[in-house]
This record gives sequence, C-alpha cells and structure tokens, in this order.
Amino acid sequence: MKKRVFIVHGWGGYPEEGWFPWLKAELESRGFEVYVPQLPETDTPKINNWVPALAAVIGIPDENIYFVGHSMGCQTIARYLETVPESVKVGGAIFVAGFFKSLTLEKDSEKEIADAWLKTPIDLIKIKSRLPKSVAIFSDNDPWVPLDNENDFRDKLDSKIITEHNKGHFSGSDGTKELPIILEKLLQF
Repeated sequence: MKKRVFIVHGWGGYPEEGWFPWLKAELESRGFEVYVPQLPETDTPKINNWVPALAAVIGIPDENIYFVGHSMGCQTIARYLETVPESVKVGGAIFVAGFFKSLTLEKDSEKEIADAWLKTPIDLIKIKSRLPKSVAIFSDNDPWVPLDNENDFRDKLDSKIITEHNKGHFSGSDGTKELPIILEKLLQF
C-alpha cells in the first residue's frame, strides 16, 4: 500500500504557501501520495470546522499515513488523532511551529480565536497512543510560538525536538520556501 502524506496548513494558510509545494514535489518524486487540503475559513479557524474537514480528506486512517503540520495545522492533526479509534496507529507526524500551551498575539480578535484552541482540552496521552513517531520543529525567533511549547511535544507526545535558528514562523512570508529537515526526518520514519 502506498504511503500517504497530509500537509496541513495553519491559520491564514493555504496549500500553495511557503514550503508546502516544495515538500509535496519532493515527496511525490519519491513515490508518496501527497495531499495539501485547503481547510475552511482559514482566517477564523475553528476546531469543529478544521478537524472534520481533515478527516473527510483522509478517509480511513492506517499505518501508511503520515502528517506534516504547520502552526495551527499541528493542533488540527493532534485533535484529529484524538478522534480516531484506539486501535488505529498512523505512521508518524512532523509538527512545525506547533503549540498547545501558548501563543504570542496582540489583537483581541486573534486572542479570541486562539483561546478556543488553547483552552479546549486535548488528551495528548491518547494522541500519543495513536502516534508512534513524531518530530517537533521550532525556531528560536518565532514571533508567535514561544519555545515553551516544546515541553508538551517532548514530554507528552515523545516527539524528537529540533530547534532551528532564525527561521521565524517557517512561513512563506518569512521567506521559507524549502525546509529540508522535514523531508529528512519524514524519510527516516
């Protein structure tokens, strides 16, 4: 069975943003089926819209499915995994600029959107039981995702932590068009 990779964008993101097209092309050239779904209402993301939209694209999950998430896409992947049956194990996940505990935001409207994601309980132990391998990648100068988010990935999901230098939020607006570390770690799975 072919390995499938789902690249999940973040808040305000879209399938052609930043490094997504590069990663999709690299993986397809190696025989992977790659999907980069457009999630709904990207400027006002909601758990009850994004998780079902991702589930609809995935269909039936299995050990040949891998995930790559960016920012709120990491939360979306985790919350999706929380919903699958206990017997399901996926291949693995790469979380880029992911968060569970805090974001640095200035506008009240942004804080309101983020609070729904930050304050809605999430069972990381349950998620770990479905996710045998994961890597979490952070930047030491990310303006929105503080490094204290590493702890949950390391301690509760048993993710390997990688901290990149001066990569901002790893987005296209930061000039990030390729992220070779993602490809390298995904191929090691």
